[in-house]
Amino acid sequence: MTAPSPHTDPRGFLRALYDAAVARALPARTMAAFLPPPPRGRTLVLGAGKAGGAMAAALDALWPAGAPLSGLVVTRYDHVPPGYRAKPGRIEVVEAAHPVPDAAGQQAARRIAALTQGLTADDLVLCVVSGGGSALLALPADGVTLDEKQAINKALLKSGAAIDEMNCVRKHLSAIKGGRLAAMCAPARVLSLLISDVPGDSPEVIASGPTVPDATTCADALAVLARYRIEVSAAVRAGLESGAFETPKPGDARFAGHEVRMIATPQQSLEAAAALARSAGLEAHILGDEIEGESREVGKVHAALARQVARRGQPFATPCVILSGGETTVTVAAKGGRGGRATEFLLGCAIALQREPGVFVLAADTDGIDGVEDNAGAIVTPDTLARAIAQGLSARDCLDRNDAYNFFAPLGDLVVPGPTFTNVNDFRAMLVT
Repeated sequence: MTAPSPHTDPRGFLRALYDAAVARALPARTMAAFLPPPPRGRTLVLGAGKAGGAMAAALDALWPAGAPLSGLVVTRYDHVPPGYRAKPGRIEVVEAAHPVPDAAGQQAARRIAALTQGLTADDLVLCVVSGGGSALLALPADGVTLDEKQAINKALLKSGAAIDEMNCVRKHLSAIKGGRLAAMCAPARVLSLLISDVPGDSPEVIASGPTVPDATTCADALAVLARYRIEVSAAVRAGLESGAFETPKPGDARFAGHEVRMIATPQQSLEAAAALARSAGLEAHILGDEIEGESREVGKVHAALARQVARRGQPFATPCVILSGGETTVTVAAKGGRGGRATEFLLGCAIALQREPGVFVLAADTDGIDGVEDNAGAIVTPDTLARAIAQGLSARDCLDRNDAYNFFAPLGDLVVPGPTFTNVNDFRAMLVT
């Protein structure tokens, strides 16, 4: 891949960096090196996530034609790759809602659980798991209704809770996450193929860890609910307080012989973008792949760094590219606003940049969807605030309303790639010329 000139086409250059990061995480590119030989028995593929359709398609193409292969994977609506949708393979792919679970996700989870019945020690279960699986694999614990799970999920999404906190609660209110899916597969061997969308690449957090033991407890889940003042029903509270909803723990014999292989990570995607920037003659610096915090505040910090670089050549000389990843959060303070964490980051960043010359910023989610909108993110340029004022837009008012989408859309600055069929979380690139 060749990037456009960062000096004559900074927007195109930033978009090329994003595309390089996404390409590095596509299952068709990464999966082959992690697949084992076929077992003596049958091979069952189970999974969930925004990349689930692409992972199923890649696995089907790579698995020997004469070896038995079947299974079921659930992905987000409209996230099945067009080629696999037109010509399905040996692995069935169904669709459900994200980020709030729906009945289709519940039905898919029930079917996945049913497929684990009758497995033997000669069988192999390949579990393909990526971000988004928490919502897509929706099988509430006994005594918990889907309506309750939906309400709690919505409250968590608006609370500003970190992804590990949200998934701690989700695991303990599920009959299939938090290691329970792998436990169902005993005595078969389980190999989990993961695409990480979480800071630290922790298998226990990715999609709420359906195939790995869980070190968090019901008490931890109760603490998260209390921290963010999220109300739950008496049945949910009783299940957590009594320990009835406890998850399988490390050391559980049912996980003996299981393996986890990380086939794509945020750091790898940042490195791919950095390599492309260097090929264009720029220095590239990766701040980290685990950056968390309130989106607008993280945007301010990134802006301060960019201004220091632009004005004083510290800590990096210009021209350069500064990259970061991770998962920020948005605490929703107002109703009716549109936008996700990428555009909220950018709005906070644009205000703090104060129209700094020579600074261009892209932030976008690598799954192609920023929250629940049709964009992945947007781009900030030195004239963003001036163009907004000319259209009667107030950056501060939009930020106060959590309405970043409706700030960037009229400016023509949204990044809209459509579903990318992978997910390694937030991607941010600042070009300082």
